[in-house]
Formats: sequence, structure tokens, C-alpha cells
Amino acid sequence: MLRALGGATAALGAIAVTTGAAALAIAGSAARAVVTPPGERPEEVVLHGVDRASRTVTVSATPETELPGRYSLWFDRGRGHARVGTIVGRGPGVVIRELLSVERGELEAATHARWGAWYYLTPADLRVPFDEVAVATELGPAPAWLIPPARPSTRWIIQVHGRGVTRAEGLRVVPTARTSGWTSLLISYRNDGDAPSSPDGRYGLGDDEWRDVATAIRFARDRGAQQIVLMGWSMGGATVLQTVLRASEARYVDGVILESAAVDWRAVLARQAQRRGLPRAIQTLATRVLTEQWGVRLTGRAAPIDLDRLDATARAAELGVPLLVLHSDDDPDVPIEPILRLVAAAPGDVHLERFTVAGHTRLWNYDPRRFGRAIETWLSRLPEPSDRS
Repeated sequence: MLRALGGATAALGAIAVTTGAAALAIAGSAARAVVTPPGERPEEVVLHGVDRASRTVTVSATPETELPGRYSLWFDRGRGHARVGTIVGRGPGVVIRELLSVERGELEAATHARWGAWYYLTPADLRVPFDEVAVATELGPAPAWLIPPARPSTRWIIQVHGRGVTRAEGLRVVPTARTSGWTSLLISYRNDGDAPSSPDGRYGLGDDEWRDVATAIRFARDRGAQQIVLMGWSMGGATVLQTVLRASEARYVDGVILESAAVDWRAVLARQAQRRGLPRAIQTLATRVLTEQWGVRLTGRAAPIDLDRLDATARAAELGVPLLVLHSDDDPDVPIEPILRLVAAAPGDVHLERFTVAGHTRLWNYDPRRFGRAIETWLSRLPEPSDRS
């Protein structure tokens, strides 16, 4: 009997070890995905047909494709690109949208596509003058677009894009910036596919990338910028806030615009885990993988990430600059609750432009007039900068 009990105990121990190893593997995979720049993205939208006569395209119905507005459609493994607009019809499981243009590729030959929020590909799409420049980061020159307004200006907006996309994300704001008399600097940063990679090739969720934004501030100052606004999209919002909280160059920042910003990564990671159906225990373990030294062998990062340091809601009282916060209640990736805490705790001039149905980093796509008006009005109310030379 003792021999049988011993055998049963050994078997249970083996099961526990196996289960623990499986849990760690799942948690490690989830944590690694958070900090690893994405490769080729899946094309999950089904293309059911293109009608050139009516200038429409029929796609599978998803929460993204059913959202009103203007969007990008990537196909042929990213080699093809089209722009779609208004919803003109619906059918069982499909949405019929206006086909605005096909920039490249044969849309009729494609069967699947990827839905995208950033609408313009380069400043040339806006038909405005621009320069290709390089910001000299500590890792090497990072390409950027410098887009002046119609008249020379010492007011600059530095655009910081989000995770998994490029500087093209910020092009949607350029027309508003130019109309308001602001120069736009759309930067790249480490590991985004345009700028030099860090030695580990991993994202820092803002914990590392803020150094590249600080360099961009110096770049703008060297070229005559007297008033600087930082605008961050999603993870770019987290990066901008870390710049304000940690960089010596923050004294040159006169305001911050946040679009669907990740201000509390614990809340964001919890939302992502919930969407993936991960148990709470796996979610907790994945967070430990990200934040503890032993986890770097699973994530590939050179160092763990300090999520407490990245929690801008806990340090909101230190944000001594005017804030314009744009967010949507239905954001599937970044919950609005931390945003509301940040807005309530931040001192001084804070304005929340709260959407209800606009998704994540799709506020311009959903309602470009409201989006542009909110930014233009906020910029017009910024006080003149004091002498900080």
C-alpha cells in the first residue's frame, strides 16, 4: 500500500511539474509577444468581391470593418494597399464599403486583407512639402519626416507612433497642424523597423523609447523650435509620458496630446489577457515574466520592465504640462478607466475629448472633423512659452 501511495504521489508530482511547465510556457509566450516587434501580420478580413462600376468592396463583417469612417486595407502580404470609406450596404456576414482608391496591387486578385487605421502612407499623399531627415539617437540615425506649415513657425508637434506601426500613423494630424501653424516632426524610434534596433531587439513599452523622443526634442530645439508639443499614440502615449517624467528635455515641452494612450500597462495587459481568454493565474505569471529578472530569458529583453515606473496614473501629479486626452469608451485594447484616473489626478489644464464608438487609435478615422477640431482648439489655447534658453 505504501508503495502504491508513493507511486501515486510521484505521479501527482509529475503532473504538477508538467502543468507548471505548461503554464510557464504559455505565460512566457504571452509576455514575449508583448515586447517583440510584430513580423508579418495575419490578413484576417475576407474579401468577398470588388465592384469597380459601383466603386465598392465587400468584406467580412467584424467589429473593425463595421465601424464607420475611412480606413486602410492591406492585402497580398502587405504589398497591396487600398483605402475604403463609407458603409453603403450590409449582407449576411458581410459589409459593403465605398472603395476610395487602390494605391498599389491587384485588389481583385486578393482573397484576404488586413484592416488598418493609419490612412496615409507618406507625406506625399497629403500633397504638402516635406523633408526626410534623421534624428541622431544613441543607437544611430533614426529617419523622420519634417513637415512645415505654410508659413515659417517656431511651434513644433513631435509625433510618436504606437506599437507595431510606423511614423505614418501620425500623418492624420498633419493637415490640422499645418492649418494651425505648427511644424510636424514624425519620428521613428528603436525597434520600429525604421530606426536602428536596440541590442535585444525588444520593445520597452516606453521604458526605453523615451530616450529617442528626448533626442527628437533636442533636434527640434537645434532647428529653432520655441514651443513643443508631444503627441503619442497608444504605446507612443506611454513613451511621451515617460519623456515628460524622466527626460531633462522635458523642460522644453509645452503640452502633450494623448491618442488612445497606454497610461497603465497593468490594465492594458489585463485587457489583452482577457481578450485572449487567458486564466488570471497565467496573466499574473506573464506579468512576473515581464517584470522579474529571471523572465528575461523568456522575453529576450536585456532587462525586466518596471511596470510601476511606467504607471503614469500613479505619477499624474508630476505632469506639469497642459494635456489633451483623446480616447474612446469602446477601445478594445486600452481601457478608458486608467485614462479617467489620469485626467482626474493631473494638475492644471487637462481636457478630455471622450468618444463612445471609435475603437483604438481610430478616432480620426471615425470622426475626422471632431478629432481635428479638438486638436486645433486646444493648440490655439496653449500659453506662449516662457524663456527657457
